[in-house]
Amino acid sequence: MSKAVYLDEHGGPDGFVLRDHELPAPGFGQIQLRHHAIGLNFIDIYQRKGLYPVALPGILGSEAAGAVEAVGDGVEGFAPGDRVACLHSSGAYAERANGAAVLCAKVPDGVSDEAAAAIFLKGLTAEMLVRQVYPLKAGDACLVHAAAGGVGTLLCQWAKHLGARVIGVVGSPEKEEIARENGADDIILRTQTDNIASEVRRLTDQNGVDVVYDSVGEATFEASLDSLALRGHMVSFGNASGPVPAVAPLELMRRGSLTLSRPSLFHYATPERLPAMAAALFDMVAKGALRPRVKHQFPLSDVAGAHHLLESGKSAGAIVLKP
Repeated sequence: MSKAVYLDEHGGPDGFVLRDHELPAPGFGQIQLRHHAIGLNFIDIYQRKGLYPVALPGILGSEAAGAVEAVGDGVEGFAPGDRVACLHSSGAYAERANGAAVLCAKVPDGVSDEAAAAIFLKGLTAEMLVRQVYPLKAGDACLVHAAAGGVGTLLCQWAKHLGARVIGVVGSPEKEEIARENGADDIILRTQTDNIASEVRRLTDQNGVDVVYDSVGEATFEASLDSLALRGHMVSFGNASGPVPAVAPLELMRRGSLTLSRPSLFHYATPERLPAMAAALFDMVAKGALRPRVKHQFPLSDVAGAHHLLESGKSAGAIVLKP
């Protein structure tokens, strides 16, 4: 018998309860992991609140790293004892869990369990954003919201490695330094301006940026659109402040023939694509281009505290739960 954190109803962080959890043997195509570290993500908050529907009572959590304990039928390439990072559709807030082998990858030597859990979903998200949704190239200018957060720091690092100009938006002076350390060339401090778009225009000789990576949502959507250059691309990949309003296609034309994407990692990290994405991610870590920053660690029993911190906007880097 192992422990897992259950959510019985949608609402605030205090609805989590640690309970005994009886885990079945791994099914066909599954591996069973003993978690050593569990990543915390904004998708967990969206699911907790009911913005993204999940069946309740249930166990949240989308990424973890640990050791393989058992292998189900039909699984190749994994064996007990392997160190593995795994994407979970849910169920990661637990000491042990079964996961689809096709959504797992071996963790290379030199990458800690904490770093792997902190970077797997977030790093694959960054890979998706800068290599697939809008393939960044040297000389491009990009705007990264929440540039000191878990995904934001990785986006800044990856974009800088590709030779792009990076403008980061942060919420406090402390986070300004973090964003700069991770590759942001220019910083917009959200609390010191009421017009992000005008600051972007000032920094780009009125041209705007080629792409905006916006995880904030409703509060920044209009400013993001107004920050784009002619034929710029708007990538909305999060709802930290709430879902974005509807936008008419003609409005995109009026603002400069813009394009708009709303990607989900699970539509990109499909079984046939994930191995190459994970290889690219861990290669970036191995050569030092990506530097996972695990700033906050909470015991699994204090999931509520971790959610409170993530929602407060005061976290910097990744938050990891420890079973």
